[in-house]
Amino acid sequence: MATRKAKPKAAGKAARPAAPEPAAHAEDRNLDQHIGHVLREKRQAQSLTIADVADLAGVSRGMLSKIENGQVSTSLETLRKLSGVLGMTLAQLFKNFDVPEGGAQHVKSGEGLEVVRRGTRRGHTYHLLAYDQGPRKQVEPFLITMDDASEVFPTFTHPGTEFIYMLEGRIEYRHGRNTYLLEPGDSLTFKGSIPHGPERLLEVPIRFLAVINYGDEE
Repeated sequence: MATRKAKPKAAGKAARPAAPEPAAHAEDRNLDQHIGHVLREKRQAQSLTIADVADLAGVSRGMLSKIENGQVSTSLETLRKLSGVLGMTLAQLFKNFDVPEGGAQHVKSGEGLEVVRRGTRRGHTYHLLAYDQGPRKQVEPFLITMDDASEVFPTFTHPGTEFIYMLEGRIEYRHGRNTYLLEPGDSLTFKGSIPHGPERLLEVPIRFLAVINYGDEE
């Protein structure tokens, strides 16, 4: 097999690698892109052309095009004029810059994970509305539906605090030695370590939200 000879190195001083771009420059470019995006969206929402806005703000059309494309930085005075023409304040222009991306968990209606808990039978369903990704559960929100008034329920215990909010129907709910009549709009908050659960289903179908906050107890 033929081998390729290494090329001899050129004599003289080796070329220095290009210096990394200062972080501040990258941030400025991101800010320019944000400003341009907001201005363009606002202009298009009002069915205005670049020529319309440029003429009203007293800037050149070419400059406004570059601003909208994040290609140039411009003065606050120019930004104030452009914002004014588009019915915005400078505060609104910068409002959502440098906001954390976030990562909310979105569960569409009817797509909650159906889970089985001790004592769950036909006509009694739990839909888990959020799923913890980490090693420890912090919170568990359920949508609970009951439509069998003859069902007998066990009591439950668990760590943390539970919050119930009634959506539909009427239920008598036990917590320890006490029972509570829950109707739409009512809420109940209690320690999960005390035995609790439905006592009587007074009007079905019943739907309520149950949120368990484990905190540091689990």
